[in-house]
Amino acid sequence: MGQFAVDKGTRVTLNFALKFEDGQEIDSTFDKSPATLDIGDENLPENFEAYLFGMTAGQTARFEVPPEKGFGQHNPSNVQMFKRSDFGADMVLEPGVMISFADARQSELPGVVQRVEGDQVTIDFNHPLAGRTLIFDVEIIDVVLARPAH
Repeated sequence: MGQFAVDKGTRVTLNFALKFEDGQEIDSTFDKSPATLDIGDENLPENFEAYLFGMTAGQTARFEVPPEKGFGQHNPSNVQMFKRSDFGADMVLEPGVMISFADARQSELPGVVQRVEGDQVTIDFNHPLAGRTLIFDVEIIDVVLARPAH
């Protein structure tokens, strides 16, 4: 077992659960194998990593993560209108369907169909967890120094 505290340059093995305030589970490793990640490798959003700093093997914690420290507030300017003809004729367009778009830099940008009315399709590009307060349960199993990448 490592005797290190979670910080930049450490590799952390942990169990975590992410839930809505009502207890509905979004994701969890508690019923699977623990996750291992290098702090700063972007496997976990930076704000979530910050909650772990200073924790050591054997510690557990529960954090209430407000939207601004989680996936941001819902931004109305990230909701855009498209014409039905912008999509392939055989594409299923109904509320809740996720569609992959390419942004100006050709990076993948997921959008979720919010509404379809006549020839208008409303797509929401906000993260699906934007605007939500989340509960982040953590159990630190081990903390070691990460091996530098060569």
